[in-house]
Amino acid sequence: MSRTRTALLRTAVVTGAAGALALTAVGPAAAETEVPEPATFTSAFTAMATPDMVVNSDGVATPGEPGASGTFTYRINSDTEVICYDIRLTGVTPPYQSPAKTATHIHQADAGQSGPPRIAFPNPEDDGSGSLVSTGCLQGPFTTGVAPDGTDTGEGFTLDQIEADPSAFFTDTHTAAYVAGAVRGQLTAIPVGGVETGAGGASAAQDGSAGSTGTVVAVVGGAALLAGAGAVALRRRAPQQ
Repeated sequence: MSRTRTALLRTAVVTGAAGALALTAVGPAAAETEVPEPATFTSAFTAMATPDMVVNSDGVATPGEPGASGTFTYRINSDTEVICYDIRLTGVTPPYQSPAKTATHIHQADAGQSGPPRIAFPNPEDDGSGSLVSTGCLQGPFTTGVAPDGTDTGEGFTLDQIEADPSAFFTDTHTAAYVAGAVRGQLTAIPVGGVETGAGGASAAQDGSAGSTGTVVAVVGGAALLAGAGAVALRRRAPQQ
C-alpha cells in the first residue's frame, strides 16, 4: 500500500472517530442517565404541591394554577447518585414552559424563598385518567440547562445534600400560563418504617441498628407515595460520628 493511501486511511479513521465522539458526547444540558430502579434506597421524600406555595424569582408570592395539585415522591440512593421519581399532577394545564431543559424540578430554597433548580425531571404527561404522570429513575451527575453565571445549576450537586436538609429543597412544575410555577411543595422526609402519622408499615428491624432494612407503605392526600410499588426497602445509614 502506498504511503499516500495509508495516510488517507489514517485521516479517515481519525476523522470518523472524532465524528463519532461528537455524535455520542453528552452535553452539559443532558448529563443524567435514565437507569433501572435500584434494589435499595438510602432515603425517601414527598411533597404535596399546591398553587399557594408558589413564589417568583424575587421571592414574592405568585399563586399558581387555581385548583391544581401535585404529589411528588422521590426515592434516593445517594451512594450511587440515583433518584427515582413518581410525579402526579391534577388540574395542571400544559403547555409547560421553563428556561431549564424541562419544566419540572427540584430547587434548593427554603419555604417562601426562590432558589436555583438542581435536578430537572421529564415533564408529566396525560396517562389517560386525567392526571399528568412522570415516573422513572435518573442517575447523576445532574444538570438543568440553566447557567446564569456560566455554570449549570446542577453542577456539583449531590443527592446527599437533600438527605442532609430536605426542608431546604422544594419541587415544582412550570407552565406557559404560570411561569413562576403551577404548583410547588417543600420536601418532607418519609421515615424508615412509615410516616409520622402512623400510616406506614412496620420496619423489618426495630432496633435502629445500622444496615437494617425497613419498608414504607404510606398514603398522603389519598395518593400512594411510593412509585406504584407500595413498599420500598430503605437502607439505614450508620450514625455519623
